[in-house]
Amino acid sequence: MEKDTFFGFESISAAEKVRRVGQVFQSVASRYDVMNDVMSLGVHRYWKAQLLEKLSLFPQAQIIDVAGGTGDLALSIQKTYPYLDLQVLVCDLTPAMVEVGRDRAINAGLINGIQWACGKAEALPFPDASVDIYTIAFGLRNVGDIAQSLAEAARVLRPNGQFVCLEFSQVQMPWWQTVYDAYSFNVIPSLGQWIAGDREAYQYLVESIRRFPNQQALATLMKDAGFRDVQWSNFLGGISSLHIARR
Repeated sequence: MEKDTFFGFESISAAEKVRRVGQVFQSVASRYDVMNDVMSLGVHRYWKAQLLEKLSLFPQAQIIDVAGGTGDLALSIQKTYPYLDLQVLVCDLTPAMVEVGRDRAINAGLINGIQWACGKAEALPFPDASVDIYTIAFGLRNVGDIAQSLAEAARVLRPNGQFVCLEFSQVQMPWWQTVYDAYSFNVIPSLGQWIAGDREAYQYLVESIRRFPNQQALATLMKDAGFRDVQWSNFLGGISSLHIARR
């Protein structure tokens, strides 16, 4: 029997979540990056820069960026480390997001070193032990089955390969949670309506954060999937966290 999962505060089947998440990102693809900058006041760029600093890179490393969306992380990797001849494969569920990302890469002159594919995190279209580094930034929350997605990450990584996940998490201080909730529920959906023309997509974003496993729970799921040396660090008191592990 298929497991239930969450879509915001609603419990639905994993297959239905995949379908509805696809609709959400199909709707907001063209304004996705602008919305990220506005609603986070640009802070998401700092978080992603911290992710880049933690990557165990070496010349000609094979990287897969799952739920890579419009390619901002992939483009940053190539722009920051052009001398390493890295190969980054961006895989995302939503064709519209991939199209936006591919156009951005072409406009930036990054024709080589980045490839694009559509696929589900729970069933990646790549061979076993085929990549050195797996990254996922603000995407694990959107998958239909978190445990299966982590198992797939472990499957495609080579032995000792690196897993890196940046995701919204659980705020550690009650007073900061109150401030964060007020901003999240009252401001972000309105910004979504104003900038992306889709209030419901950003209402889903706010609700999905509250349903996602906290820092320790995610670390446990990672260990259950076969990862070792699991560690995490918090940003802004736990609004987001960066989990890192080895295959």
